[in-house]
Amino acid sequence: MSKEKLNTGQKALQINLDAKKYGTFAEIGAGQEVARWFFHVGKASGTVAKTISAYDMAVSDAIYGQAERYVSRKRLGAMLDLEFDLLLQRLDKARGDKCTFFAFANTVATKQGLRPGMEEGQGWLGIKFQVHPHGDPATIIIHVRLLDWETPRQQEAVGILGVNLIHGAFYQTSDPATLIGTLLDGLTSQRVEVDMIKFSGPAFTGVDNRLMALQLVEQGIAEAAMFTANGETIIPSEILYKKPVLLERGSFRPLTNPMLDMLERAQEKFAQEPALQGEVPVVMFEMTLRQLQVENAIDHRDFLDRVDTLGALGKPVLISNFLRYHRLVTYLSRQTQKPIGLPIGLVRLRDVLDEKFYTDLPGGLMESLGQLFKNGAKLYVYPSLDKKTGKLTTVENLEVPPHLRHLYLHLVENKFIENLTSFNAASLKIYSGEVLAKIHSGDESLAQLIPPQIFEVIKAKKLFGWGQKAALAA
Repeated sequence: MSKEKLNTGQKALQINLDAKKYGTFAEIGAGQEVARWFFHVGKASGTVAKTISAYDMAVSDAIYGQAERYVSRKRLGAMLDLEFDLLLQRLDKARGDKCTFFAFANTVATKQGLRPGMEEGQGWLGIKFQVHPHGDPATIIIHVRLLDWETPRQQEAVGILGVNLIHGAFYQTSDPATLIGTLLDGLTSQRVEVDMIKFSGPAFTGVDNRLMALQLVEQGIAEAAMFTANGETIIPSEILYKKPVLLERGSFRPLTNPMLDMLERAQEKFAQEPALQGEVPVVMFEMTLRQLQVENAIDHRDFLDRVDTLGALGKPVLISNFLRYHRLVTYLSRQTQKPIGLPIGLVRLRDVLDEKFYTDLPGGLMESLGQLFKNGAKLYVYPSLDKKTGKLTTVENLEVPPHLRHLYLHLVENKFIENLTSFNAASLKIYSGEVLAKIHSGDESLAQLIPPQIFEVIKAKKLFGWGQKAALAA
């Protein structure tokens, strides 16, 4: 095959002509669109050991075990495990010396006539495969959102995406970032979004799935990606579905006492909201690609340093390409209809109200604010202390342009914007420049400026250049 980018049919044919690849296709919910490609291009007998489509729930349960949800990561895992094990049982003696076996599976829910506000099509795809004959298998699983309005188009997208995943697993195993970049070959981000990917097994030893989540967003394959405090990649609905959400945005290099105080004070106030009805919110952190960029590039090691420190606080992390808050809230509102709280500093509040940031919207600032607050979101604003003058700026005395004063008062009076009156005064005197200087000099007094859990991680792992200035001086 040429080194030029292959189309879907060429990818399927390349696999069919590769005598070393042999396996099973198990597909539920969107037809057998992936297997169809391998039959359509010809020579499928060189690749396909079996195809199966257990549509009936009772049949599916009898084969793969009972499931509460049929379109789920758990169901996908059961399909991959069983089908791969069956391949080995039935064919390893006859073919195992000359073949690497694989099991591909998907479980998908398509939607006809998708409309705004309607639950969209989505599903799970995965492949469990050997890199070497008789070798232990590796696994790649992904979650996809299907954005086309018509079921046939969604089915077509699943077929193309499945071929891309299988081809990437076979021929880009050594470079997962490149593999991710091929997932949307023949597709666009307007048709599908892959918002979760996980690599596991001996072929991917050393692959950090947090970096792979970052790759999804960095390469424009997803608007946002999420992982837990322990680094487990997840889809947002796994923890946000029908839950109130409190989210703090920042660069977190590192998270300082003022940022933690802002989060905790906002959490206290958020918990008192009548709409929560005593329900405990999901508390999480978010970083945007813009906040991760250094000289127009993303330092992946620096990104992991930030994630390691946030993990010490035991909260999930969202990475997004949402520069503006209204886009972030729109995204969260797809996952939950419960209240959304956003702790925010005075500097960021000024940005929220700055008309120059919304020239791309037909409705400008008003359109942005409408999207931001229409679903019950609130901004909990932390005060700011001027280091030179000692002036404390709060929601009450914030200066806004004259033509926006009435709009601002409307937002405050209707509690879309709320002042955090309870705060740690000492935290207001801590500035990020001072924190970074102490990190670089290895100054133990840093422990007074950042949460103790984060201090211990920075010191133990020498993150953010801990002690580098002292080392150079020596």
